[in-house]
Amino acid sequence: MKRQRGMTFLGLLILIAFVGLFVFAGIKLLPGYTEYMAVSKAMEGLKTEGGGSPQSMRIALEKRFDIEDIKSLDWRDIEISRQGQDWVVHASYQFTTDFIGNVGFVVNFDKSVTISGG
Repeated sequence: MKRQRGMTFLGLLILIAFVGLFVFAGIKLLPGYTEYMAVSKAMEGLKTEGGGSPQSMRIALEKRFDIEDIKSLDWRDIEISRQGQDWVVHASYQFTTDFIGNVGFVVNFDKSVTISGG
């Protein structure tokens, strides 16, 4: 009798379930990371605008957050502080999402941008 090689059907189902679990996790986390990229892009955009006063930076962030439809972070939660001659714009927030049942994900995002000039 020839020796059979390969994977059984049950082994294939277990492998598909395992890979599917990681794909599902990626699908659940993707919106958080795309939103972080939008927040990062909005904050980096302040560098090209040249900064200005904290109020003008907040107005610019408000417009960018509305355009990008950012929901996890409010533009009012952005910290703007002076560090020497430069402005430091800092955002720190959490993205939470459900996974399976009572299991979920919490992802911490932290972004700082230094805007030079007075």
